Amino acid sequence: MNSKLTDRFSTVMLTTALFIVAFMYLFPILWLLLSSLKPGSELFSYPLTILPETPTVDGYAYSWSTMQFIKYFINTLIVAVITTLLTVIASATCGFALAKYNYKWLNVFLICMLATTMLPTEVIMTPTFSVILELGLYDSLSGLIIPSINTATGIFMFRQYFMTVPNDLLESARIDGAHEGKIFFQLMLPIAKPVVITLAIFSFQWRWNDYIWPLIVLSDPNKYTVQIALRSLIGADNIDWVLLLSSSIISLVPMIIIFIVFQRYIMDTGATSGLKG
Repeated sequence: MNSKLTDRFSTVMLTTALFIVAFMYLFPILWLLLSSLKPGSELFSYPLTILPETPTVDGYAYSWSTMQFIKYFINTLIVAVITTLLTVIASATCGFALAKYNYKWLNVFLICMLATTMLPTEVIMTPTFSVILELGLYDSLSGLIIPSINTATGIFMFRQYFMTVPNDLLESARIDGAHEGKIFFQLMLPIAKPVVITLAIFSFQWRWNDYIWPLIVLSDPNKYTVQIALRSLIGADNIDWVLLLSSSIISLVPMIIIFIVFQRYIMDTGATSGLKG
C-alpha cells in the first residue's frame, strides 16, 4: 500500500514538474502572441496585463502592408530549401564513405571534422567571410547557401546510422552488378529515411532562423531574409513595437505550418531511428 502511494506521489510530482517546465517555455511565446493583439496604447500601460483589454488584429494588417513579407519569405525559402537539399546530400554521401570505406585517413578526417564542433561559430566567421569576398559571393543568396551546406552534425548522424547497415547487404548489391552510385541512391539513402527527414527538418529550421551570417553577408534590402528584415525594424532612437510584435508572429507562421505537417515524422524518427527491423 505504501509502495503504491509512493509511486502515485512520485508520478504526481513528476507530472507537476513537467507542467511547470512546459509553462516556463510557453509563457514567453504566449506573452508575445497576446501582446501582438494589443493596441500600441496598451503595450506599456501600467500595471502590465497579460490579456489585451481591447484585442485587435490591426497590428497584423499594418505589418503586412508595411513589410514586404512575400519577398522576405521567398528569399528565406530559397536559402532554406536549397541549403537543406544540399546539406542532406552532402552529409549522406560523406557519412556513407566514413561508415563503409576502410581507409585509415578517413578516421583521421572524422576526428578532425568532429573537432570542429568544439569551435565557436565566431572563430570561423572571419576566414569564411574572406573566402566569400574572394569568390564574389558577398551580398548574394549564394553567399548564405554555400558556407552552410556542410555540417558535422549531419555527417555524424548519417555515419552512425549507416554503421548499423550490414556490409553483406552492400556486397550482395555489388555482386548483382550495382555500382557505388546506385548502391547509395537506391539502397542506402532510402534505408536512412529517418535520418534524412530529421536532418532536413533541423537544417530548414537552422536556415530559417539564421541571423548572424545573413547580417554579415547581406547589405541589399531586396535580398534580406526574414530575420534580417525584422532586425531592420529596430531603429537607433525608437522602435515601433506594434509592427515588431506582429511581424515576429507572422515570421513564425511558416515554421509552425512545417511542424504541423511533419510532426508525425519527427515523432517517428525520434522513436524508431535507433531500432532494427
